[in-house]
Amino acid sequence: MKIHLTSVFVDDQAKAERFYTEILGFVKKHDVPVGEKDRWLTVVSPDEPDGTELLLEPAGHPAVKTYRDALAGDGIPLAQFAVDDVPAEYERLRDLGVRFVQEPLEMGSVATAVFDDTCGNLIQIATKAR
Repeated sequence: MKIHLTSVFVDDQAKAERFYTEILGFVKKHDVPVGEKDRWLTVVSPDEPDGTELLLEPAGHPAVKTYRDALAGDGIPLAQFAVDDVPAEYERLRDLGVRFVQEPLEMGSVATAVFDDTCGNLIQIATKAR
């Protein structure tokens, strides 16, 4: 068994597509209309085009706002992405205007940082500390 697809709820799929591709560097895998305004919109790592897909899922369900607000209010990231170098990725993203709620932090053998994805979620980046 392996993870094939996971999702993050987003307020605006077009805005999320721009952020996740142009800022974070993912590439669009699927973009299929669903209903009148929603899309089955997935992105993948450019290094693993056949790897795990991230669904940028519309946040229309009534429970989503309560769930995401509670996580964000407690500073809990909705998802975590692996990077080779947290401080370098922090600098790159910050230079692109990304707002971080936690600057790079080393905890034993792990380094993390947390940013706001502009679509209603906190996202953590992590790697092994040097």
